Amino acid sequence: MAASPEPGKHVPDFTLPGGVLVDGAFERREFALAAVRGRPLVLAFYPGDDTTVCTKQLCSYSSGLESFTECGAEVWAISPQGVDSHEAFARKHGLRMPLLADTDRAVSKAFGVAAPGIGLRRAVFVVAGDGTLHWKHVALFGATFQSKETLAAQLASLQEA
Repeated sequence: MAASPEPGKHVPDFTLPGGVLVDGAFERREFALAAVRGRPLVLAFYPGDDTTVCTKQLCSYSSGLESFTECGAEVWAISPQGVDSHEAFARKHGLRMPLLADTDRAVSKAFGVAAPGIGLRRAVFVVAGDGTLHWKHVALFGATFQSKETLAAQLASLQEA
């Protein structure tokens, strides 16, 4: 397994299939890290659609999405489930951020968060507009998650840098 990127280093480029709920329609497309260069990005790796902690985490981020967009950032959530599962999850909970399908766990491995038995560790990466890692948190057990306030503070500190 690859080591997790370190702050100040470039994060691995990737393209994943996914979708985002927009005005009741789930818009499927490819999401490429290179396409969002120039803006900060929050990458939230989560173990599974419609599980207790993951649902709380993504509902929190979705309901507070403006705290991210006010900093000029997007939020992408990444898990091993397929796009059909993501669509059902997004519709059930009204999730407003893109959900990306890392079904072969290649991106999870590249970010050092793949974990035998559980699929992947809950992790959040704040990527600067130039593609370097600004901040990260990789959970050992994943029973809790980083709050939207913590992430917004990291995004604000990125703007000040």
